[in-house]
Amino acid sequence: MRVLVLFAHPVETSFNAALHAQVVQSLTEAGHEVDDLDLYAEDFDPRLSREERLNYHDLETNQMPVQGYVDRVQRAEALVICTPVWNFGHPAILKGFFDRVFLPGVSFKMRDGKVRPSLHNIRKLAVVTTYGGARLRAFLVGDPPRKIATRVLRAIIKPAAPVAYHALYDMNRVTDAQRKSFLDKVGVAMEKF
Repeated sequence: MRVLVLFAHPVETSFNAALHAQVVQSLTEAGHEVDDLDLYAEDFDPRLSREERLNYHDLETNQMPVQGYVDRVQRAEALVICTPVWNFGHPAILKGFFDRVFLPGVSFKMRDGKVRPSLHNIRKLAVVTTYGGARLRAFLVGDPPRKIATRVLRAIIKPAAPVAYHALYDMNRVTDAQRKSFLDKVGVAMEKF
């Protein structure tokens, strides 16, 4: 399976970088074709320009500024997002990727003024993430990142596609053993992916 791994963390020595490396290694060892998209390493510009916004619904031109990324998303059969949660949301670079690449004609089509999901080439989705705070705190604010994966992204990929959400909460207080256990859990999940 062609798996696009979308990674969003600026520090190569972070725990998120270790998770990313585990994801790529386990998927590769399981025989998947991995397209490793490190948004920071590729210096992805998350800013939606004025011109891009004006051309947002123009299917003839809206993909041109990000065509290479659109092609990678459309070639993928599965998507694994590896990212931290900061301030109850995704890093700006990942949000900008969604804004600039998940365009009309890519992740959805407009028909009679209604959105019709169209990213049906994605047959599996997994998110590997960390939170600084406890699960309860995330729950109390509605856990927007979890909802983005399990509701928003699930709605635009192939109908009934499996979605897995692997989260390590309370990073500010977890032990080395807990981090190691989560890293192992992610490795096993990606081997079975």
